[in-house]
Amino acid sequence: MIRLAAAILTAGICALALAMPVNAQSRVLTPDEEFLLQEISAHNTEIRTMAGRFVQIDSQGGQIEGTFWLKRPDMVRFRYAPPSREEIISQGRGFYVIDRQERTQYAYPQDNVPLRQFLGDEVSLINSNLSDVILSETHVSVMIVDESPIGTVQVSLIFNRETLDLVQWSLIEPSGVETTFSISETEKGIDIPDQYFRIDPTYRSVNAQN
Repeated sequence: MIRLAAAILTAGICALALAMPVNAQSRVLTPDEEFLLQEISAHNTEIRTMAGRFVQIDSQGGQIEGTFWLKRPDMVRFRYAPPSREEIISQGRGFYVIDRQERTQYAYPQDNVPLRQFLGDEVSLINSNLSDVILSETHVSVMIVDESPIGTVQVSLIFNRETLDLVQWSLIEPSGVETTFSISETEKGIDIPDQYFRIDPTYRSVNAQN
């Protein structure tokens, strides 16, 4: 079963952040860092829809690929490539892991998922719980600390410095398990009907698994 905490980030999953309280910031930014994070936030806020490919890599080096669709706010769908029959879908009320073969679903409340803020209507990296910012000639790495029911989760977001796009993120769980998520072949501003995030109501509900 796909592990939700590792898989999401979903949605940065690329949707990037609804602001956390300003006083949560633990890193004092330089003027250059602040300006760059404001640019990244504004750029990603303008991205209302996106689709593309993803690769998920776990701590043991195992890889699984798939396709994702994002519609801001609150909607995202990750479809894992065969042989997996699982998908992760958010409709704004929570994250659902569905198994198309078993025709089952289990839900995580939106508030219980690391990076739930990253499906919000507005991105504000400066107002997130920053722990560090690392700049290179080609990329910007933003480190964020998030609280979840499993404990403190460390999140690393990597942006292309030229395009300001999110290209990769990693989640480090309290146990030390790290999962990295890379996206590619993205298309922005495409038409994605709300129906695309629909979950078949005939799917049987089961208990969430870790």
